Amino acid sequence: MHPAFSVIFLTTLIGAGQGLFMALVTGQVYSLANLLAPQDSQSFYAMGALITATLLAGGLVAAVFHLGKPSYFITRAWRGMSQWRTSWLSRELIALPMFMLLVLAYAAVHYLGWTQIWFTIKGQIPVDASLVIGMLGVLMSVILFVSTAMIYASLKFLQEWHTALTVANFFLFGLASGFMLAAAFSAWMGIELVSFFGGWAVVFTVLAAITRAFSMLRNARIKHKSTLASALGIRHTKITQRSMGFMGGSFNTREFFHGQGPVVLAMARWFFVLNVFVFPVILLAASNLLESASLPVLAFVVQYLGLLAERWYFFAEARHPQNLYYQTVG
Repeated sequence: MHPAFSVIFLTTLIGAGQGLFMALVTGQVYSLANLLAPQDSQSFYAMGALITATLLAGGLVAAVFHLGKPSYFITRAWRGMSQWRTSWLSRELIALPMFMLLVLAYAAVHYLGWTQIWFTIKGQIPVDASLVIGMLGVLMSVILFVSTAMIYASLKFLQEWHTALTVANFFLFGLASGFMLAAAFSAWMGIELVSFFGGWAVVFTVLAAITRAFSMLRNARIKHKSTLASALGIRHTKITQRSMGFMGGSFNTREFFHGQGPVVLAMARWFFVLNVFVFPVILLAASNLLESASLPVLAFVVQYLGLLAERWYFFAEARHPQNLYYQTVG
């Protein structure tokens, strides 16, 4: 498939935003249970939620540029949402703004100090408006993760995507980048939660490495259902495509094939493997040893660049059946 950079930025930005929000709520729950030192609502949770909202808005802007006519987003967005019964894209279009509203409400409640205790769970965890909104936001974030991933995992004719590993990868990559960003944010704010968020970031990064390795191994061994023989209806063991029928390009040759050779694919694969799974973990370990406030920030930047390459490879890795004909030139 042809990797559209608008969709690459959409999925990676909102994924990091979702992960960051889930990290913030996790830190709040730990602090309410007296497992972590409490943090200032205005400077930490409210600002962290605003960073989340900024990432989500950036992803939304990137998605608009994926449209043929960006103005249609304003005038016809409701049509995309109307098919929520059958379309995962419609469900994503509904879940994303709902999640953004919950994130902004979470930021407002913390900033305005509306954190009066409503009741206490088992005499240990005090529940207030921010915790309720935060948990609802986490639930909506999970729904958004699933909706985004299922847009691709539900396509049966793209066998590289049609697997539960696609959903697992979207979810774990988002958590890894989000908790990595939370560690970077804590370091930048001078809050002693770098090790907490960084530790979870390493866990999710390792899990993401495992699931992505399984998906790449699976995709390398796929026996595609569509072949030249099945497309032509000719039962023959040796069929060679010598021409795609015309000299110039077309919509089919531009939109369903990445146009790069195996060397570029291999370089992209090694780039994202090193920058998503290896270098960030090393940088976090070095930051703990050196007590550096800048290395966690660098770890997030490096991992996000790797995620851009991983998402490009995710699209390029998928082989559209129509390329059996259009991408063979004699």
